[in-house]
Amino acid sequence: MKPTGLKESFKHSLKMRLIHKGYIRQLKINKNKLMKSLLKRTTWILPVAALLLACGGKEKKTTLAENTATATTKTKTLDIEKPQLTFGFIKLTDMAPLAIAKEKGFFEDEGLFVSVEAQSNWKNVLDRVIDGQLDGSHMLAGQPIAAGAGFGRQAKLVTAFSMDLNGNGITVSNDVWSKMKPNVPKGADGKPVHPIKAEALKPVIDEYKTNGKAFKMGMVFPVSTHNYEIRYWLAAAGIHPGMYTADNVQGQIDAEVLLSVTPPPQMPATLEAGTIYGYCVGEPWNQQAVFKGIGVPVVTNYDIWKNNPEKVFVMTEKFVEDYPNTAIAVTKALIRAGKWLDEPANRPEAVKILSMSQYVGAPEAVLANSMTGTFEFEKGDKRDMPDFNVFYKYNATYPFYSDGIWFLTQMRRWGQIPEAKPADWYANTIKDIYRPGIWTKAAKLLVEEGHIPAVDIPTTDGYKPVTADFIDGTSYDAKDPIAYINSFKIGNKDKAVQ
Repeated sequence: MKPTGLKESFKHSLKMRLIHKGYIRQLKINKNKLMKSLLKRTTWILPVAALLLACGGKEKKTTLAENTATATTKTKTLDIEKPQLTFGFIKLTDMAPLAIAKEKGFFEDEGLFVSVEAQSNWKNVLDRVIDGQLDGSHMLAGQPIAAGAGFGRQAKLVTAFSMDLNGNGITVSNDVWSKMKPNVPKGADGKPVHPIKAEALKPVIDEYKTNGKAFKMGMVFPVSTHNYEIRYWLAAAGIHPGMYTADNVQGQIDAEVLLSVTPPPQMPATLEAGTIYGYCVGEPWNQQAVFKGIGVPVVTNYDIWKNNPEKVFVMTEKFVEDYPNTAIAVTKALIRAGKWLDEPANRPEAVKILSMSQYVGAPEAVLANSMTGTFEFEKGDKRDMPDFNVFYKYNATYPFYSDGIWFLTQMRRWGQIPEAKPADWYANTIKDIYRPGIWTKAAKLLVEEGHIPAVDIPTTDGYKPVTADFIDGTSYDAKDPIAYINSFKIGNKDKAVQ
């Protein structure tokens, strides 16, 4: 073929790709049509490859790639070291940034070809990331922290992206709620006054104890936010949730409530079977209990700690060192997804996407109950809660050191970290795990591309201001972790360690 003919063929193929680019994205949800779009992509790649071979030279290749990126998207594609990636997640609403980054083409804009795969439980997620079977994953914030702090399986894991704020609730069985309800103050409308504190549960626990029956509740993993939130809620009412020791990895020493692990999607069925009497979990599994008529959510983690950090996206330290541009590109796509999710007009579409079987797979009505700015407690008691799920506002995506240090304080408080540590240990440990530098590089590129405003990049040393936005009003200062640990009546107490 003559060079001129090849060039014309390339131009025609490029033009057709531009025409169909938006159309192809709309077809992604349909797997059969996705295969057709991939075939179209292949027919475009072949003439490009031929042109590159004909023209030769690395400089030509770079120029072509830059021109193509400029023509199709505002995104300045980085030199991606590993474009084919596999990410994991657990079937929870807060995996949404991964689903949206894939379905809305944000990964593709970065030159990334991503598979997103559901995992069976949090331990499996952790093991598969450490072992390299997954390139990264939706993960409990406590998992990379524990992996670097001496509790559980040890590995060098990092996070450059916080996936969301809030999003959890504590649900009890109908029977337990019927016994709690008389202890809950009522408003002028006759409805329970929120937030409901665990003082209302204490007489129920005492009744179980009198009858020789242990009071059992579920949480999703020993280092999950859910474990620390249900412990915080109980302990704030003087109810001991138990201590961890080397000999008691269940954390049930001196416990008035026996906490055990149940995978999130199994929570409603476990409650219905009577194996547990309540649980702390993320959505949609609190609202599922309402829809099934088997339980009542009594408090959300927004009320336990206002705008608390929840999940993170985790990669290994080796991955971000070997593939630095890929790590930045992934973070860019996820930040864009978070911003898209926090546009209220996009939430109905997000609900439809999350309801798909390959993502959360829950009914749209269940997902919409919390994702569209409301939350239902007792059946029929639906209340406005616009910040129940936050994916971008309030610098939600930025990995603040202070968020990570809070998890370390709770690990120490409950004995998962068995020995006292000096104050600087908390700061130094978290700086190895939380990587705001990667986030900042990604965010600055997004500003240049016009995807986010410059004001959305926080001016910070990595620490949020001191806050007392907890259900018991206790102040948290991440720069004084030992004083914070010592401020609680229940839990370990530490002397200053040099």
